Amino acid sequence: MKKLFLFLTVVSLGSGFTSCAQKKTDYAENKAKPEEGTIKNTATMDTATFGAGCFWCVEAQFQLLDGVISVTSGFSGGTVKNPAYREVCNGTTGHAEVCQVVYDTTKISYDELLAAFWQTHDPTQLNRQGNDVGTQYRSVIYYHNDKQKELAEKYKKELNASGAWDKPVVTEISPFTVFYKAEDYHQDYYNGNGDQPYCQYVIQPKVEKFRKVFKDKLKH
Repeated sequence: MKKLFLFLTVVSLGSGFTSCAQKKTDYAENKAKPEEGTIKNTATMDTATFGAGCFWCVEAQFQLLDGVISVTSGFSGGTVKNPAYREVCNGTTGHAEVCQVVYDTTKISYDELLAAFWQTHDPTQLNRQGNDVGTQYRSVIYYHNDKQKELAEKYKKELNASGAWDKPVVTEISPFTVFYKAEDYHQDYYNGNGDQPYCQYVIQPKVEKFRKVFKDKLKH
């Protein structure tokens, strides 16, 4: 636990050179599909939901961790049912771009996922990450049970007390309600579009730094 907490004091990842939203609007839209609640969790499988700016970036980093079974990009936290990406991008749905992370609890813990979450972005930026601006890019943890809530609030409090960042952590910690899977072209985006400018100049540096910080936790 102490080793993981030390990871959190590492300077957070860069903000990038362009906007995630500007690149996404080039594609045809399909309505997002609701995935109520979580997966059917077992004694060894659980779900976490995180928002940390552009979900392409978050997805690419969490996919690297040993014990992570799947990462799905989508939307959560808003009031509009079955939102399309363009609707979310307008900032009027209340939804945040999030990743739904299914993980094997025998290989990775929620504590370790939280350590990774804090490292994927700058949690002191309110309703933005770099050039991606709007409530849809807010830093947020949607907890699925009381234990996740307790751990998330504990880590946030400790981070603010530690002075890991010059400004307060503004990450929202809220109960999970519903997750809407984003359009297919958003899924596994970095792995399928690595030659795109946003991937090269924004996602790739984050992935490289993430690999260094969590080198002992990566898939082989």
